[in-house]
Amino acid sequence: MTPLGASQQDLDAVEKIVRAAGTSFYRGMAVLPPDRRHAMYAIYAFCRIVDDIVDEPGTLEAKRAALDAWRTRIAGLYAGKSDDAVSRVLLKAVRAYALRQEDFAAVIDGMQMDGESDILAPSLAELDLYCDRVAAAVGRLSVRAFGDASPQADVVAHHLGRALQLTNILRDIAEDAARGRVYLPREYFTTLPTTAAEALARPELGGICDKLAAMAHGHFRAAAAAMANCDRRAMRPARLMGATYAAILRHLERRGWARLEQPVRLGTPEKIWLLLRYGLR
Repeated sequence: MTPLGASQQDLDAVEKIVRAAGTSFYRGMAVLPPDRRHAMYAIYAFCRIVDDIVDEPGTLEAKRAALDAWRTRIAGLYAGKSDDAVSRVLLKAVRAYALRQEDFAAVIDGMQMDGESDILAPSLAELDLYCDRVAAAVGRLSVRAFGDASPQADVVAHHLGRALQLTNILRDIAEDAARGRVYLPREYFTTLPTTAAEALARPELGGICDKLAAMAHGHFRAAAAAMANCDRRAMRPARLMGATYAAILRHLERRGWARLEQPVRLGTPEKIWLLLRYGLR
C-alpha cells in the first residue's frame, strides 16, 4: 500500500518538486510517518508552484490567470476532481486530514499580494494579513497533516506562521530590496520611504529590525505556549521548525543589521542538535 493510497508515480512527481526546491523542508519532514509526510510534500509542492507563478517572469495578466487556475483546481478538490500529480495527492490529503479550502485560498491570495505590486513599507495591519496568508495559512494546513486539528493547533499556526515569516523577512531584507520589496512596517519609519534603496539607507533601519525581531520572538513564545496544549507527537515538526527559525533569528541579531548582504546559516552540528532535541522527542 502506497502512502495515502496515491499512485507511486504521483508521489514521486510531488517528491521531486520538494527535492528540487533545495530547502531543509524535505529532511525536516522525515520525522513524520509516510502518509502525513507525503501530505506535507503535496502542500509544499502546491505552495512552491503558486509562489513560482508570482516570482517568475511574466505579465501581470498571465500571473493572475495562472493563480485563478489554481483557485479553480483547489475548488475542484472539494468536488472530488483532480487533474495532475500535485492535485491528485492533495485530494488524498484533503480527504485524509480534512484540510480546509479557505486555507489553500488564503495562500493563493497571499501570493497575489506579492505579485500585484511591489510591496514597500506596508502598514502593520497589511503586514499581518500578508503573514497570515503566506505563512499562517500554510500552518493551518500543516497542523492537520501533522495530526492535530484542534483549536489550539490553529493557535500554533497563527503564531508560528507569523514568527517564521517575520524571520524570513529579516533574513531576506537585502534580497527583497533588490527586487523592489521592503516588508518592514511603515509605522516604524520616521517618514515613509519612497524606494527600497532609500529604506535600507535610513539611519533607523537597525532599530526597525530590532522591533520586528522582538515581534517575532513574541510569536515564537506564544506558539510554544500553545503547543503545550496540543498533541505532543503531532507537534514534533512544528517544534523543530520553530526551534530552527528561532536559532536563525538569534544569529541574525548577533550579526546585526549593518551587514545585510552577509548570509546567516546554521551549521551542520547545530542542525543535528536541533533535530535531536526537538524533532525526535
